[in-house]
Amino acid sequence: MEGLRAARALLLCCLLLPHAAGSPPSPGEAPVAAAPRAARTHHVLLSAPRGRGQQERGAADGPSPSPQCVRCCEPRYEPPRQPLPHINVTILKGEKGDRGERGLQGKFGRTGVAGSRGHPGPKGQKGSTGAPGEHCKSHYAAFSVGRRKPLHSNDYYQTLIFDTEFVNLYGHFNMFTGKFYCYVPGIYYFSLHVHTWNQKETYLHIMRNAAEAVILYAQVGERSVMQSQSVLLELHERDEVWVRLYKGERENAVFSDEYDTYVTFSGHLVKYSGDP
Repeated sequence: MEGLRAARALLLCCLLLPHAAGSPPSPGEAPVAAAPRAARTHHVLLSAPRGRGQQERGAADGPSPSPQCVRCCEPRYEPPRQPLPHINVTILKGEKGDRGERGLQGKFGRTGVAGSRGHPGPKGQKGSTGAPGEHCKSHYAAFSVGRRKPLHSNDYYQTLIFDTEFVNLYGHFNMFTGKFYCYVPGIYYFSLHVHTWNQKETYLHIMRNAAEAVILYAQVGERSVMQSQSVLLELHERDEVWVRLYKGERENAVFSDEYDTYVTFSGHLVKYSGDP
């Protein structure tokens, strides 16, 4: 029974302790400053249990003495804060060093977008008169030659040599070699006319350099006839154009005589390569 009473007294002290701590001071008492959080402690009021004799004596003597305040926990210790050291960087900064060597050039960036066209500038001053130009040059090339002698095939290819000169502008056709030499590059027109030999084939080529350009051919016939071939060729400077008689795998010939010209070879420039 006495232990139960002591527990009730302890519970009552715990309930009344917050009200006593927050109540304002009574008149005539000086205000007490609040203690720091670290120094605050919690107290518990305890009353000692009394026996039956003490209860009877207390009833006769008067009210019992007030309960005692006992510290129930120790204050929390917090170490003092130490200030962090501060270093003045300007004191540690050294002198400015020498300029280093120039590094390698980096890669070029992407090409940017073209800007808009600017405004036209002011008109400049009139320039000085230039030197007089050359006279206008006209480019020509033309030839026409003939042969008055017949020609028969043999074991080798034969170049037709012409003995009659009708037109040979600027001497571009060489009568000794039987070849036209191109000195004015461009487009040329060439034509070949021959008289066939009866009972024999006629087999010739118009040659450009060492390659056959076109063929002139006539089969064996009882009568001789005139046969022709023409072609347009694009020539470069120093190209050669000439006529070749085929070799004698079979009997091959062209007819002519000293009184009339039965074989002709002609050519002229159609368009100069430098013209637009």
